[in-house]
Amino acid sequence: MKFDTNAVRGRSSPDPTTGAIIPPIYQTATYVLEEVGKDKGFDYTRSSNPTRQDLEEHLAAIEGGQYCIAFSSGMAGADSCMKLLSKGDHVVCCDDVYGGTARLFNNLMTNYGVEFTYVDSQDSANVEGAIQSNTKMIWIETPTNPLLKVTDLEEVGKTAKSHGLLYVVDTTFATPVFLRPLEYGADIVLHSLTKYLSGHNQLIGGALITNDSGLFEKLKYIQKSVGAVPSPFDCWLTILGLKTLHLRMSRHWENAEKIARYLEGHPKVSRVIYPGLESHPMHEVARRQMSGFSGMISFELNGGLEAGKRLMNSVELCMLAESLGAVETMITHPATMTHAEVPREERLARGFEDGLVRLSVGIEDSEDLIADLERAFKDV
Repeated sequence: MKFDTNAVRGRSSPDPTTGAIIPPIYQTATYVLEEVGKDKGFDYTRSSNPTRQDLEEHLAAIEGGQYCIAFSSGMAGADSCMKLLSKGDHVVCCDDVYGGTARLFNNLMTNYGVEFTYVDSQDSANVEGAIQSNTKMIWIETPTNPLLKVTDLEEVGKTAKSHGLLYVVDTTFATPVFLRPLEYGADIVLHSLTKYLSGHNQLIGGALITNDSGLFEKLKYIQKSVGAVPSPFDCWLTILGLKTLHLRMSRHWENAEKIARYLEGHPKVSRVIYPGLESHPMHEVARRQMSGFSGMISFELNGGLEAGKRLMNSVELCMLAESLGAVETMITHPATMTHAEVPREERLARGFEDGLVRLSVGIEDSEDLIADLERAFKDV
């Protein structure tokens, strides 16, 4: 089936008992057994739940994968990937990574003896060059948060395969509408369901998708053992979000492209980062592996940090808030919000300036959003 059909229908069928088109919310902790040692496929919701199973099958379908494991947050999914490693193992990671991921890696996993090397993965040779004898995993975000760096997934996939390494790709910013990393050799795809996939700022969730049955069994065991599972209601809300994902992402992209070009031509803006712009250093790679460029923009103003603060404090329609990927447009100051725990010297070393502004472009009318920014620029 085509992607749009998969997005709407997933792999579900009408409820066999009632014929309900939308999967029911199985809001239960436990299930009655038919007899000792015989259940109906479910025994305890931490292990499995019909609504969660429906969501997992739906996510696997749109990602082009065989298996999916859903979690209570994207970070729970990331942490579960880390539990595939052991003391003394080494991970090669892209240098521009979500602040929560950096916190997990640098402040927690290092306590358990896992080592990390960060490289600019826009040059795939940097990934190859960082591999050590104890390297077990390559971790890539593309596009990255917040610098929107783009990695050539196929090239890095060849490196991972040649060295026998686990290859994990977080494409929360792109969504499977625009990029499906399993097609480029990824072993595991990570998504924060909080963002575009649910799409309405209404829940926290995460998911891992894979084609490898052995990895699936390990991750399923971790999910069951740790218990960081989404509630049936959150799963149901995410399923509803997935049914309009392709439509929403088209509008996010359309609006973001218009706003990125508006910002690029604005005299008070010194730098615009958006993979859909020809000025992006990895535009050609993005165009080759992505079918669209999504709704995330980062930019800097001529006045640096103070100018950025004035802009963010002056917008009205764009909401100053954490998170991204919802129908509402949100504006963020990453250095003090999403990436506050990343040391300043590390940020600056990779081109992440204090005044960087991140814009998660929603699906409102683009003319209204541009007018809101234009009004705010008058205060800068």
